[in-house]
Amino acid sequence: MQVDTDFLVMRTKMKNKDSSMRNTYWLFGTRLSILAGHAETGGRYDLIEGWFSPGTQTPPHRHGAYSEQLYVLDGEFTVWAGGRKAVLRPGDHLTIPAGTAHVVAATGDAPGRGLVVASPSGLARLITEAGTPDEGGGAPSSVAPDMEHFLRVSAELGDELLGPPGALPD
Repeated sequence: MQVDTDFLVMRTKMKNKDSSMRNTYWLFGTRLSILAGHAETGGRYDLIEGWFSPGTQTPPHRHGAYSEQLYVLDGEFTVWAGGRKAVLRPGDHLTIPAGTAHVVAATGDAPGRGLVVASPSGLARLITEAGTPDEGGGAPSSVAPDMEHFLRVSAELGDELLGPPGALPD
């Protein structure tokens, strides 16, 4: 039997990490933990867990180089993408193709929690470079993102911010 040592090493690293010590950041009021990024996946994808307070909404945006798949674990999300609206509940998922303008919002009465797979890798870089590290307080950082830096990193990745938080894509 052949043993996949890369899998064992990753499993050991994840098992030994305290969940509060993961790569966790705040970005636009959303808490995002990077479970697997470019280094762990060879650039094939990013795996991110996100927590949204009720009413939290991303600004309208578009990822030019990677698709985004959202799988809902808890709560309710509404996604506006490609001129359509979808309401997602636990167990539902939606793929947003690269180049599609979209907004994701936690629209239920309770917090929303979901997994995002971005393929190929790119979203984790945006989060780590433009987000504010989570210090473990359980509340959103009071530090607003440096928008100039956020827009520069977004442009490097082929991402576009299409409007302010609260707006919906065309």
